[in-house]
Amino acid sequence: MGDELGEAEGAPRVVLVGRQGCHLCDEARDVVRRVTSETGTSWVERDVDEDPELLAAYSDQVPVVLVDGEQHDFWRVDEHRLRAALSPGGRWGRRSGR
Repeated sequence: MGDELGEAEGAPRVVLVGRQGCHLCDEARDVVRRVTSETGTSWVERDVDEDPELLAAYSDQVPVVLVDGEQHDFWRVDEHRLRAALSPGGRWGRRSGR
C-alpha cells in the first residue's frame, strides 16, 4: 500500500480502513463522507481483509482513519476532530513540499 495511503502526490488525503459487516465502519464512512464533502478533501476506503499489510496493522482497530498516511482515529471517528485536522491550520494541514 505504501504510497497509496496518502504519501504520494495526488493520493487521497483520507483513507478509511474498514471491513464488510462492521457497523462502526458504516458510521465512520458516514462521518468521513460528510466531512470530506464539506472540506473538499479526497478520500478512499480500503478493506482490511483484502490487504495483508492492512490486516496485520489494523485488524483489531477497524475502522481506522488515516490522514496524509498517518493514523488519525480508530473505532469511532470524531467528526469535529477530523474536520479540524483537515483545516488549513490543523495538525494534518498540508505541509509544504507535499
